[in-house]
This record gives sequence, structure tokens and C-alpha cells, in this order.
Amino acid sequence: MDTKNKGFNTKLIHSGDYEDCFGSVVTPIYQTSTFKFKDAGHGGDCFSGKSDDYIYTRMGNPTINSLECKIADLENGYRGIAFSSGMAAVSTVYMAVLSQGAHVLSTDAVYGPSRAVLERDFSRFGVEYSFVDTSKIELVEKAIKPNTKLIYLETPTNPTIMLTDIRKIADIAKKYGILVCVDNTFSTPYLQKPLDLGADIVLHSITKFINGHADIVGGVVVAKDKDVYDNLRKTMTFMGGNMDPHQAYMVNRGVKTLSLRMERSGKSAQKIAEYLEKHPKVEWVRYPGLKSHPHYELAKKQMTGFGSMISFELKGGFKAGEILMNNVKVAALAVSLGGVESLIQHPASMTHAGVSKEARNNAGISDGLVRYAVGIEDVEDLIDDMENALRKI
Repeated sequence: MDTKNKGFNTKLIHSGDYEDCFGSVVTPIYQTSTFKFKDAGHGGDCFSGKSDDYIYTRMGNPTINSLECKIADLENGYRGIAFSSGMAAVSTVYMAVLSQGAHVLSTDAVYGPSRAVLERDFSRFGVEYSFVDTSKIELVEKAIKPNTKLIYLETPTNPTIMLTDIRKIADIAKKYGILVCVDNTFSTPYLQKPLDLGADIVLHSITKFINGHADIVGGVVVAKDKDVYDNLRKTMTFMGGNMDPHQAYMVNRGVKTLSLRMERSGKSAQKIAEYLEKHPKVEWVRYPGLKSHPHYELAKKQMTGFGSMISFELKGGFKAGEILMNNVKVAALAVSLGGVESLIQHPASMTHAGVSKEARNNAGISDGLVRYAVGIEDVEDLIDDMENALRKI
């Protein structure tokens, strides 16, 4: 089926479908490392690029390709590439776009490992980097250098839930011939389509909302045009960060309920954010669906919904964060996000415990900051769970 002009939910179910000789309704798992050639000539055609037939699963596989085509269709992109993890996807983008002496400009509150791999590893090979608050457009243009090759955005940010105007950044980048990559993990293409807003590359940790069931790890990148895609594909093939067919099968199954899960968790998140905003032990709440959010108007313009990620500041600081973590019962005390279950974490005592207080504060990660990933449980139970835990503070 040609799903190009179909609706989002039809694309979720049918895009990328691979029908085998048995007429399977669901794309099967092609759990094979290699594929037979018809003859020597066919093998030569495959390796020379005259044939698009499958050769070796690191280079391509029907189950994986089904997922890649689906996500590319959802993002309105040229082609997609699936990876063994979100960080394999991030590292491949860096590797494909950056070279010795190149400069990358990134959101300061970006996902920790996306920043750390630049600081720890790519810097050893001569790659330069700058981290700024990309929600402030003037800071972005000021930070651009003659050797800037990539602007790497995360919007909304993790864990501060701040937004960047993708279209404005893309317009600036085009003036300087710079590629723009957007980590769209928090929003998914259900809520936000960066390629339609001018970005060149969109990236997801599909461990999160796209898979939606907290049972696989994976990543995906979608390119807007063929040249960028070809460069990314070659880099992935040589670096070997490809997804496994069984992973792809699991994600193909999970993504089909994306809109249902996002709609339900988003409605619950709105109610929980409004509840928290009125709570006497909460200093502030950051959720794009609240009018108090500094980027509320941008969220309405750039996104089709506000998502299910909330951050909030407890008045009791570090200790209050620990107490809350130790007393929630319905929400699971765990990192990650985007599954059907609600997850909660306190960055200062958990994920960012090894980061200096100064560095945390510079990135907006205060001692009392809590990140809450709302799942699809009954919202009344989630609010009651939060109320019972807040009473302990």
C-alpha cells in the first residue's frame, strides 16, 4: 500500500509492511545473518549497487527495513536507519557529519550521554563543541563559528522540558550551510515533525515512546534528503551499530499503538501538571501544556500536543527529592521513559549524581528537580500516589 497521502494512524499500521510469499499480515522476523544470491552475477550486482537485494543483515534486512520505512514515513523523511541503541544513532550522526577541526553546537541541557560522547571521545579526534541555551535564538547565532558543521537540538530538553524554535534555528543554519539534527525522542512524530520545520536529520531513542513497552533498546535516524541519508547509511554500515531483526519486530509491534498511548498519557500529564502547580510543596512545574511554561506559545505552534513529560521543583531541595523517590508506589523509580508505565527520577541524587552541583545548575538541573514520565495508568491513581509521597516531605 502506498501510504504517502494516508493519515497518521493508517501509516502507523501499514507503512513499511513487507508481504512475504505466504501473505503474512505482520512483517516476519528475518532472523538471518546473510542472504543467498541467485548466482555469481546476482552477487556482483548486489555488491556493485546494481541490485537493491539483501546481502547481509548489517547492511540491510527486510524486518529492519520495514521499521525504517515506517518511521521515515511518519517523519515525512527520505529514508530511515535503525540502530542497536539511541546512542549508536547519536554517535553515527556525529561520525558522519563531523571531522577533525569541525565544530558542533548543541543544546546545553541535552541528554547526558549525547553531550558526554563529544566531551570525552570526539574531542580526542579534534572535534570542537559548544553548548548553549538553544531556546534563546540570539545565543545560537552568536555561538556559530566558521567551522560549525552541525547544530544538534533537543526539544523538549531532558530533563528540563524547555523548547527550541526549530524553524528559526533551521533558517539560521541554512544561511551558514550548517546541518540541523533534532532529537525528537520526547515528542515523537505524533506531536512534532522537525523535518517539516526545516531540520535535515531527526533522531529518536526508540527505546522510549516509539516502542512504548520498555522491553527493547534501539535508535533510529531519518534524513530529509538522499545525500545526507547515504552518508549516514555508509557510516552505520562501517561502524556496525545496526539493529537486530528481533528488535525491529518488537518495535514494529509497539509503534502501532503510538498515537493511542501518546494521547492517553498526554491527557493524564496535563491533569497531573495542573495538580502539581497548585501543590504547596512544589516550587514550580514545567510542562508545555501549562500557560506558565515560558514556551507555551511555541509549543502550541510547533507541536500538535504537549506530551507526557513533566519536570518540577520541590521546595525542600535535594532531601525532598530523595524522600519523594522513596515513597512513590505506582510510579516506578527508574530511568528511561515512554513506556506504558509511569517512571519517576530525581537527577541530582540519581542520573546526575556524579556531575558537580555547579555544572548541574548551569544546565538548569537544580537539587529539587524531579522528572516524571507519565504512563497510561488511571490518572486518579497517579495523583493519589503523588499526594501520598508528597505528604512524607
